[in-house]
Amino acid sequence: MPFVGCIADDFTGATDLANNLVREGLRAVQIIGVPSAADMAGLDAADAVIIALKTRTVPVDEAVAQSRAALEALKVAGCQRFFFKYCSTFDSTPEGNIGPVAEALLADLGEAMAIAAPAFPANGRTVLNGELFVDGVPLNESGMQNHPLTPMTDSNLVRWLGTQCRGEVGLIDHQTIDAGVEAIRDRAADLGEVGVTLAIVDGKDEQQLRVVGEAFADARLITGGSGIAMGLPAPWRAAGQIEARADAGGLAEFNGATAVISGSCSVRTREQVAAFADCHPSLGLDPLAIADNPEGAVAEALAWAEPKLSDGPVLIYSTDSPDAVLAAQSRLGSAEAGALIERALAQISLGLVDAGVRRLIVAGGETSGAVVSTLGIQVLRIGPQIDPGVPWTGARLSRGADAPPIDLALALKSGNFGGVDFFTRAFEVCP
Repeated sequence: MPFVGCIADDFTGATDLANNLVREGLRAVQIIGVPSAADMAGLDAADAVIIALKTRTVPVDEAVAQSRAALEALKVAGCQRFFFKYCSTFDSTPEGNIGPVAEALLADLGEAMAIAAPAFPANGRTVLNGELFVDGVPLNESGMQNHPLTPMTDSNLVRWLGTQCRGEVGLIDHQTIDAGVEAIRDRAADLGEVGVTLAIVDGKDEQQLRVVGEAFADARLITGGSGIAMGLPAPWRAAGQIEARADAGGLAEFNGATAVISGSCSVRTREQVAAFADCHPSLGLDPLAIADNPEGAVAEALAWAEPKLSDGPVLIYSTDSPDAVLAAQSRLGSAEAGALIERALAQISLGLVDAGVRRLIVAGGETSGAVVSTLGIQVLRIGPQIDPGVPWTGARLSRGADAPPIDLALALKSGNFGGVDFFTRAFEVCP
């Protein structure tokens, strides 16, 4: 049976976490949405099960309910360790959802405290004295302060998370981590005695995350970004709880057309879109045109793309500058603008698959959730890494009783992840 059960608050975050677990030698399976008993059957070959939810920006009560249901499914499957995954840039509002979900999971597991470890140094996310930095820049100056749904206006995570939690929020700082495993455990015990339910953990490099992972390998619940997951498998193997798998990330070959769908408006994705558009056919979507005629906008995009698929990858994107996003939101409303674009990109993705696309990149967590749901994907097999936090995955799409299933290679990229040339390099390493 699987040893570790994970709950991710968006789809790209789930593949990010799964990628790091696979690279550490665990066989990982990603399940889309709260699973049924049938979905959880036949998972005995997996070491890790990651349930991908779309709860990052939903109302707090809904996020808590879905996360608790996912936890119950993982407990029934026999998991012994649990992981609540959220973004390494935290991506939440002062009202939630990270704190309320984490505290609900703690209560259901009968635990008093967990760490909150968002650092992912391989992707430039470091935490120092409780302050989160992106490539050395404070989070609230990194571009994340302009996020259309979860603007991060404070880099102090102890303070930010404190607004979300019923219990106290503490800090395990880098000096304590450098002092070693026992010092970390002593600090955690001291925090627990004064009512701390979540403790932000510093992380300036991968070695610190591995030390933290060793210190908390016996904890029933870990919360954080995917970086901390790199520090957990080694002590689990040392204790004889899991085995190392040399072929953990193997996938079959995929043949067919290639495409990129991008809905993220992050700084890095805008750079990636610009770089890819310089040498590949690219089509930008107008949110206002989508609002006026959603079906027509989808049909026009597919009519543009289909004749070009035989010549190489195409890019269809709604990625735009913060000013353009604000202009669309001012007319349509923030939530409605995002939902319109997600639905359109998801329908375009479905049309591309029907047209023969078998290797598809999707940029943006919310967009990835919409695409995966529309394609009807339930399970993803985790394959080779493209960039830190982003693997290729394999999915099998059912097309009805009279049609053979479709095997699809799918890369779900968080908005700020990947190098500027990510889209081009991704197809070079695709199985």
